[in-house]
Parts: sequence; C-alpha cells; structure tokens
Amino acid sequence: MKLEQISLPVSNTLLDDYWSEQASIHSFFSYKFNERSFEERARYLNQKKYNRERLAEVIRSYMKRYGMSPQVEQHLQQLQEGAVAVVGGQQAGVLTGPLYSVYKAITVILLAKEQQEKLNIQVVPLFWVAGEDHDIEEVNHTYTIVDNSVKKRGYSERSKRKTMASTTELNKVAMEQFIRTVFKDYGETEHTASLYQNVLEHLEVSETFSEFFAALMNDLFSRHGLLMIDAAYEPFRQYESEFFQILIQHNEEISEGVVRQEQALAQAGYGTPIGAEVSNANLFFVKEGERFLLERKGDLYTNGLGYVKFTKEELLQVAKEAPMKLSNNVVTRPLMQEMTIPVLAFVGGPGELAYWATLKPAFEAIGLQMPIFAPRLNISIVTRQVETLLKQHQLTVEDAMKNKVERVKKEFINSIQDEQALQQVDKMNELLQQQYETLHAHLQQAGVSIDKTIDKNKVYHEMQFTYLKSKIQQSVTLKHETIISQFDLISAEIAPNEGFQERTFNPYQYLNRFGKNLIEDLLELPLKVSPTHYVVKY
Repeated sequence: MKLEQISLPVSNTLLDDYWSEQASIHSFFSYKFNERSFEERARYLNQKKYNRERLAEVIRSYMKRYGMSPQVEQHLQQLQEGAVAVVGGQQAGVLTGPLYSVYKAITVILLAKEQQEKLNIQVVPLFWVAGEDHDIEEVNHTYTIVDNSVKKRGYSERSKRKTMASTTELNKVAMEQFIRTVFKDYGETEHTASLYQNVLEHLEVSETFSEFFAALMNDLFSRHGLLMIDAAYEPFRQYESEFFQILIQHNEEISEGVVRQEQALAQAGYGTPIGAEVSNANLFFVKEGERFLLERKGDLYTNGLGYVKFTKEELLQVAKEAPMKLSNNVVTRPLMQEMTIPVLAFVGGPGELAYWATLKPAFEAIGLQMPIFAPRLNISIVTRQVETLLKQHQLTVEDAMKNKVERVKKEFINSIQDEQALQQVDKMNELLQQQYETLHAHLQQAGVSIDKTIDKNKVYHEMQFTYLKSKIQQSVTLKHETIISQFDLISAEIAPNEGFQERTFNPYQYLNRFGKNLIEDLLELPLKVSPTHYVVKY
C-alpha cells in the first residue's frame, strides 16, 4: 500500500480560502485551524460545565445494543471524567452511505488521537448520527460499477411521509434484495461471503435506517473506540430538554444573526448556503412520525400551513415536557452539539463549512463560542488494476480526476477510425446529391413538380449514409473494445459521474476487494487534516 498526496484545481473557493492564513473568511469563524487554536479551545472548554455523567450514560445506553468494545468503554469513562471530544456526523445512509461518511469517522479518530498527544489531555472521538433527518431519498441508494460504467442501485421501498431516518422502518425483504444486487455487482472475492453475511446479520437486528447505519459503523470502528449517538435517540432528546428551551428563548436573536451573517457571506463572494430568513424558527416539530419545519408568524410558531401551531409559551412547554417532539435543523444542530458535548473540533465537509460560516452570531446569541472547524480528509483509493492501466496509457490519477481520460479516449477512437472508408461514403453521398440535382433540373424543364418527393428521398438517403458511417465506426471500435473499456474503467473507478470517488461509492465496494482490514490500514497511514487530496494505492 502506497500513500501519495496530490493538489487539485480549486472547486470550492470557501474551503480554499479557509486554508489560507490571511483570507478574510476567518472573520466568520471563532478559530483558524492551527495548533494555537486547539490550545485556546481546550482552555475554553476547561472552564465550561457539562453534565458529563448523564451524557456518558446516554451514549452508553445508545451503544449497548450494538456491542461495546473495551476501547468504547474506555472513551466513555474518559468523557465522564473530563475528556473533550472531536465530533463529526452524517446522515444514516445505506451501507454507511458514501465513502466520505467513513472518511469523516477516520478523520475524527485520527484528529482526536493527534490532539490528545499534542495537548496532553484526554480527547475522545464521537460520531453524531443525523437520524433526525427525514430526506430518505438522499440515503436510500448507492452506486456500483457494472460493465465499467457507474450504476445507481436503490432500495425499492418508498414513503410519501417525511419520517425521520431513526423512525423509518426498513422493509427487510426489499433491503436484502438491494444488498444482494449490490454485492452481485461487486463480484466474488475471498472476502465476499463473510462480508455479505456480516451485513445481513446487522440488518436482521436493525429496524430503521439509523439502526442499520449505526450497526455497520460500530462494526467498522468500535475497536478504535468511536463513540456514537443518534440525534433522535429519545434519552438524548430528554437530555436536550433544557437546551431546546434556550433555543426557543433566543429564537429571534439566532435567526436574525444568521440572516445578517449570511448576507455578509454573500457580499464577501461566498453565496447564501442556507437561504436564511428572519422568520425561520430553525426547529422542527415531530407529529405522528413526520417532521414539520417551524417558522414564526406574529406571535405563533407554525409550519406555514397551520397544521401545527404554538405560542412561544406552548413550545417551551413542549421542550420541557416532550422534547422528543422537537428536532434541529442545520442552524440549531451545531448549537445543540455545543450545549450537550464538550466539542474541541467539529469535522465536516465543504458543504458543512459553508453553512457553519453563517453561524457565529447564532452561537454568540446563546453565549457560546464556535468550536474549531476541521475539514474532513479527502481520499481516493486506486486499485492495482487501475494503477496498471494508468501507467499503460501514460495517465495519472490527477488526469482522471480532471476528466482528461474521456478526452484521451475520444482521441484514441478518432485515431483508429477508417478515414478512407468514411470518405468513400461521403463521396457516394456527394455523387448521389449531384444526381438528384440533375434529376430536379430535368423535371423542372419538363414541367413536372415533385419537389416534396425528391426532398423526402434525399432525407432518406442522408439517413442511410449516416447509418452506414456509424456502422463502420462501430465495427472499427469493436475491434478495439478492450482498450476502450480500459479508459471507461479508469474513469468509473477514479472519477465516477465526473466527481470524486468518495461522494459516489460506499466503503463495502472496497471492503469486498481488500477485506475489513482496509479500515485498519487507512487508520495506520500518516493521514493529517490538510488541504491536500490523499491517494491510497492498494
């Protein structure tokens, strides 16, 4: 296994500027990402008070059903005794969702270990399962490679209701069929049978999307002590009761601050990632399993259609007596994390960085400070087969990521075409057109008018000549199908759908090839949070 670092063209200006020491984007955050910031943040957290015993108890009760490794127990004990946390999170995607979900967990674990050594304090890794999210269409599918092209594979069950991932029950027959199809696409390796059985065993004891996600993540990371909590876990909601009350009490200040900050962000040239409005309550109300986004209308909190409607006092009562009926959105979720967990740093992707850039006034509205934002690791895995093909065609991983492979493929196809045969077809077409002109002139002189019929015939013959040329091209291409398919495989593996591998494929595609030791191998590499893109040649 080899590790390389590459630099890619800037695709996210905000992230690129975040890595710059001098960029004005840092005014939107409480900290830059550097060693001094971690020292300052650790001192700040040391002055804060958290109900650590209850937090550890809630996490323990949540994780118990998935199996508690000695490392998890150790980290829970450390959290209870004063440890701070590096936190990252993700929606509950099938088969853990895209690779970047796993890369977030790896970033959380490595950054926690690194800062524990540097700061000489206990730092634990914690993964926040966004089980309260209700967009099931975002988490119910994955992609595989079939015949050297990217294929979307989805879980067939659909729901018209906006139920949370933590309460959306799985149709296990449909989910097993989905898993069977995905693993068939992967192909048989020495790891397939045990891996497939392992996934089905976790499915068997899971009732919802979130449970299935957490079971798989725990299986992959428990030996590294990754703590997990589902945002929608009822005991955690109970623990959040007083904090929901704070969000409601300061609701107007939070929304007004975010709107101002987003306007400033737009003026700085970074757009409006949230589309915030002053009327946003930034909370959901959960009714009969569905989430309804609340907004303020006059003195009322309502979903806009009046299906749910509360005064501020009534909503505060809900927060006090039934907090499980409330749920956070992109604005209040980071605030809730800050109030419930001693967050040293939050690990997120480019999209999360954009909306975190709007949140500094929201933190300040409730007397809090933003934690350090740590961009997650960016990793691409290159198999030995693909590495060989890259060398064979004198291409690099960067070439593939910049979509140069498709251009090289087209150049190759053009180079192998039988230009003489195609020219002969064009000559035949040209001669026929001349004959039509001669016939047309003769008929006009004779006083015969069948222009429409002649035009129709000309179109027909044009189509035939075009068809003939395409068949010649197809025939030639077929002779070189092996080489052309190699270009397709390179693109599909490294830049699926013209994007990053980590945003398309789930980790089981690579666990099936290399075995579950892949996670251990990645965690043993000298990976550090940085602006570079890592290439792992396995």
